[in-house]
Amino acid sequence: MADNPPAPSRIRTLPSWLLGRAAARGRGLVAEALARHDMRMWHHVVLAAVADLAPVAQAELGRTVSLDPKDVVVILNDLQAAGLVVRAPDPADRRKNAVSLTADGARRLEECSKAGERANDELLAPLSAAERDQFLDMLRRVSGVG
Repeated sequence: MADNPPAPSRIRTLPSWLLGRAAARGRGLVAEALARHDMRMWHHVVLAAVADLAPVAQAELGRTVSLDPKDVVVILNDLQAAGLVVRAPDPADRRKNAVSLTADGARRLEECSKAGERANDELLAPLSAAERDQFLDMLRRVSGVG
């Protein structure tokens, strides 16, 4: 698949198409950077959410990152097998599991976060610092994110 597939002239000028291409390029750069740390995109998202919310119930974790509960279980199984998270009975409701980071999980998250930042720096390299700030502000407004 080509990095920049051709699009009809009426399509390639649409902001939605351009944003999609930029997003695809960004995802590719970040996925490649994370892979060098034995991490996949959704695994990184879940690990970051656990860091923010721990201890967190699996169901709440899934709602927070908008993942199907079955997918959360698969990702948590992978993260736990790698020694990056632990699941233990939730102190508030022992019928549920609460998820927390291990020390290795915190270290890996830090490594992966830095790798993701470097990948995003590469994505935005054509922009000056002022343009990056302006671009990110505009993206937040267009996307409806704080």
